Amino acid sequence: MDAFPDYTEYDAVGLAELVASREVRSCELVEAAIAQIDATNDVINAVIRTRFEQARTRAAEPPAGAFSGVPILIKDLIIEEGEPVSFGSVLLRDFVGETTSTFMERVRGAGFIELGRTNTPEFGLLPITEPVLTGPTKNPWSLDHSPGGSSGGAAAAVAAGMVPLAQASDGGGSIRIPASNCGLFGLKPSRGRNPRSPAESSDYLSVELSVSRSVRDSAAMLDAVAGAAPGDQYVAPDPSGPYLSDAARDPESLTIAFSIHDFRGNRVHPQVEAAILETAGLLESLGHRVVQDSPSIDGEAMSYAFLDVWAGLAASVFKVVLDIASQRSAVRSMRNTIGDYRTMKTIARIDSRESGLPAFEPFTWSLAHRSMRQRPADLLASQTTLQEISHVTGSFLESVDVFLTPVLGSPPLRIGAIDQTQPWDELVETLFRYVAFTPLANFSGLPAMSVPLAWTPSGLPVGSHFLGRYGDESTLLMLAGQLERARPWAGRRPGAVATT
Repeated sequence: MDAFPDYTEYDAVGLAELVASREVRSCELVEAAIAQIDATNDVINAVIRTRFEQARTRAAEPPAGAFSGVPILIKDLIIEEGEPVSFGSVLLRDFVGETTSTFMERVRGAGFIELGRTNTPEFGLLPITEPVLTGPTKNPWSLDHSPGGSSGGAAAAVAAGMVPLAQASDGGGSIRIPASNCGLFGLKPSRGRNPRSPAESSDYLSVELSVSRSVRDSAAMLDAVAGAAPGDQYVAPDPSGPYLSDAARDPESLTIAFSIHDFRGNRVHPQVEAAILETAGLLESLGHRVVQDSPSIDGEAMSYAFLDVWAGLAASVFKVVLDIASQRSAVRSMRNTIGDYRTMKTIARIDSRESGLPAFEPFTWSLAHRSMRQRPADLLASQTTLQEISHVTGSFLESVDVFLTPVLGSPPLRIGAIDQTQPWDELVETLFRYVAFTPLANFSGLPAMSVPLAWTPSGLPVGSHFLGRYGDESTLLMLAGQLERARPWAGRRPGAVATT
């Protein structure tokens, strides 16, 4: 079957327009995407599971939806009924979803055609994508470097031209970090903007959308999936109009604060600092008022409070696994006798003998152990700290429209730079320095984005991070569209893999 030869030259909106006008058939796009995956995935390991025949079947169906016929890849954290999902974990390598999330139903309803699953770190807990189960994903801009995480497989796939955009999720920076490392646009919407059903313990922090080459692709996808599900605890205010329209028009002159220090007072890598100063200059040239300022945040308290909440997510995963295992009476008896943590250790030891691999990775164990040692009052105190910082940030954003910072403390790390086996305090300090900026948007619920505006002298992408007011994705998308028109990045393609 024929493949569309110019597939990698179009974004998702452009491909959808070709299908709608009958210039190209869905099956041609699917074949082109399959060919690109086959040509590049052995090099970068972005896609860990394919469903090509199902995609071909769907491509033969009548067109329907704003993205009808456009190929997409799904991060291996999202549940679909009847579909394998491993969450990047050896223990859950054979898990099959029993229900389909509301978000995924909307993705299907928009007409996307799913081609497979992208790689992710175990349970999405790390800012790298190097799981024991499926191996590391490599950055298409430099195969020695990480694409980031946890949507690292998604970002690497888009950068390599497999798909024009890929589904992604963000609980601490997991859309914005890989977008920065792979030269893509990545928007984390406001808390409550998109549906969170079925309920998950990460609903307070995490939101789903995409990584994309163009701003308008993420905007149009947000139009397609936005809106809370019935019963969602968090509901963002309705936008004034389509996000796709926002991406096409310039904002009025904005007041934009920026900082090149993290919230613990550390200066970032010189190449990152240079990128942010360059972005600040670009913003001024576009008519915005740019001031060097930052909310007064206790960065040390913020970092450890967020770590406590993050640890709670790992512990909640353990509890779900134990609840499933407790359908067997022997496991129920074990939990009652030796407790949850030791029971999980026993289950993991048995599974490791079967698989030959560690059932859980060291960082997951350490987080879960940290959480299980905590008293409920300790977790509440950490949540209160984060809430206080949210109030400080909200007040700061009353005096400015947008807050510009780096996405990360350094350019993309080399694969293996984050070593889960190093002493805990050293590992935590490495993570605090690297992921210093993005978690603020998650626990405060604010929209934020990474925009690819700079590259290091060696050719590695460095994103600029913009934080906006709650519920105001529109201003961010207008600004992103303006920056994209002023300094286009679509023509920049990674040299480590063939993207055409």
